[in-house]
Amino acid sequence: MQTNQSDTALRREMVDICRRMNSAGINQGTAGNLSVRTEAGFLITPSSLPYDTMQPEDLVEMDFAGTYVGRRPSSEWRFHRDILKNRTDINVVLHCHSIYATTLACHHKTIPSFHYMTGVAGGTTIRCAKYATFGTQALSDNALDALQDRLACLLGQHGQISLGKTLEAALWLAIEVETLSRIYVQALTLGEPPVLPDEEMARVMEQMRRMSYGQAPDPEGANDVARPR
Repeated sequence: MQTNQSDTALRREMVDICRRMNSAGINQGTAGNLSVRTEAGFLITPSSLPYDTMQPEDLVEMDFAGTYVGRRPSSEWRFHRDILKNRTDINVVLHCHSIYATTLACHHKTIPSFHYMTGVAGGTTIRCAKYATFGTQALSDNALDALQDRLACLLGQHGQISLGKTLEAALWLAIEVETLSRIYVQALTLGEPPVLPDEEMARVMEQMRRMSYGQAPDPEGANDVARPR
């Protein structure tokens, strides 16, 4: 949980990440939303407030019962609450309408392991959730299904969700999902690209896991290991 930061510092970091969503090109206008787990529940971005004018005090305190203090929360508060409640392995939920991920979502296309970086989302695919009206419990339920054993998903005819233990991690993953989506859309112009086999993706994800722990990848002794002098 994000308990090592003061409430003010956490709020400031959330505003910064929101503005970086816009500057990175993965969000537009008042679309998208962001939440972070707290001791009492979670903080979430308010409804219909542009990130450029949003201030730390505008962020909304919510609990898992659905009550809130302050401004009206994002219309998507249900899937933020349900994901944080059910996924104790993560602390941050980031939702945006990035262009290429949304393009694929409009066709209800799952992103296959056409590129090894698909593994950053935790599996061999980045699933696309079934469509449901925005802000509804049905959308939350569909998102939870698509996020099972994953850190990201597309939302049918809507956008994408990326998860993380930290705000920086969730933003990085959202940008990576958008990058993969763009590459996949462009690859499809040449035809359906080949897909890496599951056993190779298992090696890729294990190598990613080892690297995240600060260890140089060296599967079965195949590679030299970089080491300090």
